[in-house]
Formats: sequence, C-alpha cells, structure tokens
Amino acid sequence: MKLRPRRQWGTFSWEPERYGRSHLGLPLEVWRPSGKCRLLLFAGLHGEEPETTYALSRALRQLVAPSPHCAVVLAANPDGLIRGTRANARGVDLNRNFPARNWQADPVTHRSTNEDPSDILLSPGGEPGSEPETRALMALIEELQPEQVIALHAPLACIDDANRSPAGQRLAERTGMPLVTDVGYPTPGSFGSWGADRGLPVITYEFPLAATEILMRDHVPVLVELLTRTEA
Repeated sequence: MKLRPRRQWGTFSWEPERYGRSHLGLPLEVWRPSGKCRLLLFAGLHGEEPETTYALSRALRQLVAPSPHCAVVLAANPDGLIRGTRANARGVDLNRNFPARNWQADPVTHRSTNEDPSDILLSPGGEPGSEPETRALMALIEELQPEQVIALHAPLACIDDANRSPAGQRLAERTGMPLVTDVGYPTPGSFGSWGADRGLPVITYEFPLAATEILMRDHVPVLVELLTRTEA
C-alpha cells in the first residue's frame, strides 16, 4: 500500500466517523477500513498513556487511503486524555468496566510510576459496562465483527497474548519485546477478559517506558505495518 510523503504527515487523508460520545460529550471516533474489518486497533483506553494515541495517530497519518482491513480508534477515553487521568471523567478505570465474567465491584488500584506502590484508587464502575465509552466500544465491535483486536497500552514492554497467536508472535519478534500470556496480576473486567469470554482474540501491545521520540522511532513503523498488511 502506498504511503504519503513525509511533508503530508501533519493531517489525515480521510475523515473518521463517530461511534459514540464520552461522558463529557466528546466524540468517539473510528477510522474505518476500505474492506471487511479483520483487525481493530485502538489506543488511549487509559488517559495517562497518551503515547499510545500519538504513535497510532502518526502511523495512521502516513496512509494515503483507508487501511484495507484495519479499523482504528485513536482515543477510546478522550475525557481521560484531555484531563491526564487513567480513568474517564467519572473516575472509572475503563479497563476494569467491561462485563467479563471476572468483573468485580471492588475498587481497583494503580501506580503513579513503576516504582510506586499500586495504591491509587479508582472505580470499576457502578456495574459492568456502566460507562458510555465502554458501551460504545462494545457496540462498535459488535458492528465491525473484527477477527482480532490489538489494544495499545504502556509501559510494561511486552506483547500480552493469551493465545500466543501468529500475530502475537510476529509482534514480539518485530519489537524485540517478550511474548507473555498475562501481565502478572489479575485484571477483572478488562477488555481482554471480555474478549476472551466472547472468543474474540485480543492482543495487548504494551509500549516500553521510553522517551517519546524513541517510542515513535521504534513502534510507529510496526503500527504502519499492521495498518497496511494485506495477508492474514
């Protein structure tokens, strides 16, 4: 697939569609593929991981036309992104709000940095799927029927793929990051857990902790390859 010249990377070559609205009313946008959706690639579910949105945006802006097979969501949690918070505007960790069988009502914790204890409290939501961002993403997946989903997160520096699929193995080889089957701690109500319940293959692509320019140099080309790949 032909890519745009560098001087045109400042804008998108086509417009997204709205698939919902956030709690604060911001549009939830999807860039649709030109053909059948085989892959959904999304970023920004945690608002304090803006590097995922930036990298995916830079990759998407290199395309002349829609990806042949890949739908893209740059910001699954736009309220969190503009506020710099892991949670959405209601204080809910969206990656603990999906109606998976393992969803739990107890508060969840997270770390400020990798060195800090996991002691900052967030809500998993009043009930599974309580948040508009969660419901909209589930509805989008129901409509698109992707064969696989890759969720971008940071900064655990791994490819988390419970199925050890060929795609997960390719990403591990391409990035030099380890392929793991879990991140080492429970994730009740996560997107990955919900996907597993549905039989939807989910890979979590965890960026490493690194300077922005290093992340762009090392990972944007990998994302471009995902967007332009034509074979399974």
